[in-house]
Amino acid sequence: PSSAASDVYKRQLYNSAWKIWRARHAGGFARRAGALRDARERFTRRARDSHEERDTLFMETVARIFESCREDRLPASRAGRVAVAQEAGAACTEVSESRARRIPFSVEMFPPKGQLTLDAARKVVEGLRAASPDFISVTCSAGGSGNGHGGQTVAIAELIQNEAATPAVAHFTCVSATASLVATEVEALRAAGVETVLALRGDLAPGQEPADFRYAYELIPRLKAAGLCVGAAAYPEGHIDCLDPRENIRHLRAKQDAGADFFITQLFFNNDDFYRFREAAESAGVAAPISCGIMPFLGKSQIQRMVFLCGSSLPAPIIKLLAKYEDDPVALRQAGIEYACNQLVDLGRHGVNGLHVYAMNQPDIACAAAEAVAAAGLR
Repeated sequence: PSSAASDVYKRQLYNSAWKIWRARHAGGFARRAGALRDARERFTRRARDSHEERDTLFMETVARIFESCREDRLPASRAGRVAVAQEAGAACTEVSESRARRIPFSVEMFPPKGQLTLDAARKVVEGLRAASPDFISVTCSAGGSGNGHGGQTVAIAELIQNEAATPAVAHFTCVSATASLVATEVEALRAAGVETVLALRGDLAPGQEPADFRYAYELIPRLKAAGLCVGAAAYPEGHIDCLDPRENIRHLRAKQDAGADFFITQLFFNNDDFYRFREAAESAGVAAPISCGIMPFLGKSQIQRMVFLCGSSLPAPIIKLLAKYEDDPVALRQAGIEYACNQLVDLGRHGVNGLHVYAMNQPDIACAAAEAVAAAGLR
């Protein structure tokens, strides 16, 4: 949404109203009814696409104009018609500006461990759905680590879309996959109605060797050719296996050139790291939207594991919080969630393309994040 889009709304609304008025005076019920039907269909489509409460003003204004048209109460003077168009235009501008402030919000879950994976996943999905995410991504294995093919990823993604009526993004790792296995998994995804995936390299098990794909950028063209929407990973602080920041950006650009439609970042705790990364990516010609992945720290062991696995740095405020609540795990968990919420709000106010929460299968984290972002007027 932009001012240009708002101007289009205004012109279309004015033209529709003027067309109806002219049809009324030209005589002929059929012409008048046809003009009204055309205009109604145009704005019904727009209203149908609007599901936010803030769109109510727009829809009410359009409805009022239609009623005036139906009852032949549209102003006869040009000044009156302009006033009607201005009123609706103001509503359109309000909707456009509100939508411009809205930032896509999503969450990640992983297949629960145990034998009743789908039953446990269903409960997690129901809880995450309360946060009203734009999509829910599902990893390949418990905890989001390791490689995973087949398994429960597709089944859970199908559950998310069919039972929770929420778009799903399935993680798709490749490092141990053969071309035939990739083709089989693509067919499974398509059969489940899942059209969006996150292409990842994945991790090799000890002693395992790469198969037909070594890196995500080699997998992406295969997935694109299958008609899927493909996302990829971005690393604001660099991949743990890549120490050169410039090489990190070149890898990002390579994924875009291979066909990546969007990116989701690995977790980070210092937003300035992302802002520097975004600037470098833009300078390198990366234009695909980058959604910021944020994970709250919940305890010392968890954050140590994340730092070790991802190479994320810990800013001084987090170290101080860890020291402050060292003997109070409940307070430390709450402090971690609040820190993540503050990160999300700051990112949103800096105009990022999307906010993605690593909820660790804990719906209260997703809901707290969603409430914080909404309270800031960002969704």
